[in-house]
Amino acid sequence: MRQSRADEFLEFAAARTGHLYRSACLLTSGDTHLAEDLVQETLGRMYALWGRVHRIGNPAGYAQTVLVRTFLTHRRRRSATERPLGELPDRAPDGGIDLTLRIALLDALAALAPKDRAVVVLRYWEDRSVEETADVLHVSSAAVRTRSSRALAKLRERLGGSIVDFARR
Repeated sequence: MRQSRADEFLEFAAARTGHLYRSACLLTSGDTHLAEDLVQETLGRMYALWGRVHRIGNPAGYAQTVLVRTFLTHRRRRSATERPLGELPDRAPDGGIDLTLRIALLDALAALAPKDRAVVVLRYWEDRSVEETADVLHVSSAAVRTRSSRALAKLRERLGGSIVDFARR
């Protein structure tokens, strides 16, 4: 019985790690090392409660919730403002991905407050509803709508007129 639970968790972790990592990269504004740490912490917490997973209706959704809460907890620490790199390292293009666009968007996300960034990632990257986002962040639906509106306005301001160009890509 114990081995089958471990196998189930390994299967779950293998299937969800990529998605969790991409979300973590957005939350951390491209800090891949911190994103890896957040995913590892999330999977560790999921493993600790895996025996009770039958009570969780949507383990993948719960893992995303754990990831966002882990990120917000990390941002509250004093050491969270330390960044070892000022810019993303140069890398070869990944199959036609526009690196200029990626860097511009990550920089714009980095300018947002952590909770605003979490709202944007949950609402527009994870495609969660206002109510689901409110539940994950332990705030009201009105707070999510307000944060979302303000965060999008900040992103528009930061990206300027080029946001229309980014949307067309």
